[in-house]
Amino acid sequence: MRKPELIERLSHLVGDTGLVLDAEGQAPYVRDWLGKWQGGTPVVVRPRNATEVSAVMRLCHQSRTPVVPQGGNTGMSGGATPDASGAQVILSLNRMTRIREVDPVNNTLCADAGVLLADVQQAARCAGRLFPLSLGSEGSCTLGGNLATNAGGTAVLRYGNTRDLALGLEVVLPDGRVWNGLRGLRKDNTGYDLKSLFIGSEGTLGIITGAMLKLFPAPAGRATAWVGVESLAQVVGLLTRMQAACGDRLTAFEMMSARCLDLIVAHVDGAANPLSARHPYYALLELSDTEPSGLPAMLESTLGGALEAGLIQDCVIAMNDSQAQSMWRLREGISQAQMRAGKAVKHDIAVPISRLAAFVDEADLALMSEFPHLPVVNFGHIGDGNLHYNVLLPLDVAPAEYARLTAALNRRVHDLVAQRGGSISAEHGVGQLRRDELRRYKSPVEMDLMLMIKRALDPNQLMNPGKLL
Repeated sequence: MRKPELIERLSHLVGDTGLVLDAEGQAPYVRDWLGKWQGGTPVVVRPRNATEVSAVMRLCHQSRTPVVPQGGNTGMSGGATPDASGAQVILSLNRMTRIREVDPVNNTLCADAGVLLADVQQAARCAGRLFPLSLGSEGSCTLGGNLATNAGGTAVLRYGNTRDLALGLEVVLPDGRVWNGLRGLRKDNTGYDLKSLFIGSEGTLGIITGAMLKLFPAPAGRATAWVGVESLAQVVGLLTRMQAACGDRLTAFEMMSARCLDLIVAHVDGAANPLSARHPYYALLELSDTEPSGLPAMLESTLGGALEAGLIQDCVIAMNDSQAQSMWRLREGISQAQMRAGKAVKHDIAVPISRLAAFVDEADLALMSEFPHLPVVNFGHIGDGNLHYNVLLPLDVAPAEYARLTAALNRRVHDLVAQRGGSISAEHGVGQLRRDELRRYKSPVEMDLMLMIKRALDPNQLMNPGKLL
């Protein structure tokens, strides 16, 4: 189908206001927010509901037009950026922003896929409930994107990934059919778990247009602490001790290296180490509960015991919300500090928690030997085994040298991850960034099963081509 005819027919489906045709208007859609990938499109289509998405997909299916689904365009792996051919239509869900239902008795919330994560959180709060998914980009990322990448964040330790927070989905298939699986059930043993097939599929199997989410009782209080630790093995030991003493009250357990904190203090206004001395590692941990009165004492007692046992070197407990927020701002300032300090080669990896310390020791030694002038910026969600093991290159590194070093670093780090039984993509998705590496680290059987599913649901290979597979 010729471009003018395609655009005319799309206009009939979503209206002129549902199309973005000019280059200036399309600019935010064809470039990822990190500036790594740049593509082109004949048109950005912005449907208002699942019915319009279905009609658009039927037309694209009939005309063999490839489609790139897009939410908030905040991804880290290029999974929502079209290629440079100019043939791929961008289907943006940013007009689908309806909170359809909040049921505080059933502890569920149903929303369109284009709703901002922050708005989902706020809708839950207004009902006296909690939606626990929390990311640095929550003010701009969308629910659909969170589901498509199975986003993680800082509360996975207690509540799980996005997959664990979804009870049901509404999905438009590549041929335009709509699967309505928006059931607010905790038990539904009637066949294959279809929703899990689409969660984490990065828009390659269909377009998620709505979701039924789990809500939780809203915490009435929190207790937050910043801890200085001598080694990563002791950080893991502290995690084990906290879990044993506090159970599921332990909501978050984050880690960063001394070098990481040094970058934050140097490049983020107002940032300062909460402790008086520098330590090789730091942990940021938080307890939360619907019964807040005992949390500070529990945290103080547990950390006191860890201090006496020599498991930690120092700690400070936030005395109020302002101090707690200052601690969390240090964690949230890592991305800004990295961008100001250099060009990071990022590794979003997962390793079994029991193997984290051994992996980092081995990786640190290998990179120190092979890339001695490149500092490692190591931080992550220790509670779920997710490390952001990044390597910082100079800001003025030449593009060719950046590409060469990136390939070499990826190979070295990811080989070590695989040897420890880990994953090369923990929460950012595969997208374009890790697509070509996937075959090295997935078994042939695993790859074949994924390709079989892709061919069965999208035989014309129209859904988000060039991503994931």
